[in-house]
Amino acid sequence: MIEESAVNKVLERLPIIEAQLSEPGQAANQTQFQALVREHAALKGLSEKAEYFFGLQRRISENQALIADATIDEEIKELARAEIEETEPALPAAEKALMVALLPPDESEERNAVMEIRAGTGGDEAALFAADLFRMYSRYAEAHSWQIKLVDASHTDTGGYKEIVFTVEGNHVFRDLQYESGGHRVQRIPVTESSGRIHTSAATVAVFPEAEAQDEIAIPPDEIRIDIFRSSGPGGQSVNTTDSAVRLTHVPTGIVVQCQDEKSQHRNRERALSVLKTRILDLRRREEAARIGASRRAMIGSGDRSERIRTYNFPQNRLTDHRINVTLYSLDKIIEGDLDELVAALRDHDVELRIADELAERAGGG
Repeated sequence: MIEESAVNKVLERLPIIEAQLSEPGQAANQTQFQALVREHAALKGLSEKAEYFFGLQRRISENQALIADATIDEEIKELARAEIEETEPALPAAEKALMVALLPPDESEERNAVMEIRAGTGGDEAALFAADLFRMYSRYAEAHSWQIKLVDASHTDTGGYKEIVFTVEGNHVFRDLQYESGGHRVQRIPVTESSGRIHTSAATVAVFPEAEAQDEIAIPPDEIRIDIFRSSGPGGQSVNTTDSAVRLTHVPTGIVVQCQDEKSQHRNRERALSVLKTRILDLRRREEAARIGASRRAMIGSGDRSERIRTYNFPQNRLTDHRINVTLYSLDKIIEGDLDELVAALRDHDVELRIADELAERAGGG
């Protein structure tokens, strides 16, 4: 049971933040100001949920006291019983909402994301599936007014991608896309298959929260090897006549990032460096993830591309997410970007795991 005194202790910070936000010149430091705004919004939400939950508890307790009082008229007791019957069903949902509001915030969820899609086993069909996944995420982004910017792409002659790297910018991007990391398997009849046999192929997806200025990720110049080359398009054809594409190799970690989408070598280098910092930030996050509950690590993914998370079965119009054992017979809509139902199910399950971890930690005295 959630103790009201414990919640009030957390809410003691609310007037402090409100006072800080009202200070003249506070908005001059946008990084600090935005952090305060986010914390204020979270605490206001916690305050509202706490008021509702503990208000329900008090109403039930007061009505129970009326029923137990021998001096109270039976007609009033009947009204009290009726109010308890009306109020009690709302208690579990209110308690869960309050528990969610009490969870430690994950500031990464508000960040933009860098995504990488790579064709796996299956040759040309795998590359075409990688292209289908990119289109699916592009349409999902468009539906949420997010913006996609291409960083790098390795095309195939059939119109697929061996690999494609892009950023997604907007509100709550990483919050919703973080569950896409892992192996995606497709079962369908390839357009080149004359006998109508179903083929199985795969692509892998990796999603990283984009590094930001406040992360202060400094990379010494001697730790980066820079290669400049000519940009290429489908089939290896040159897409511009200057050596503007940039490949960065972070020597200590072996991380390789390249960008060739911009015509300017300077812009390609700038964007490649941004993605490299994002990848280094992801290494730090994985170290931090080792300290969170094992059950949730399994949910959000280890970052291992070989971990199969989802199957797309086109003949049966079926999508199965293996982490939450959810099967949806609406693949035709999902592949066109209608991911909302799936994302909501993944987020709900993740929240359940976070709550379970938090309760286990409290029970263990952590």
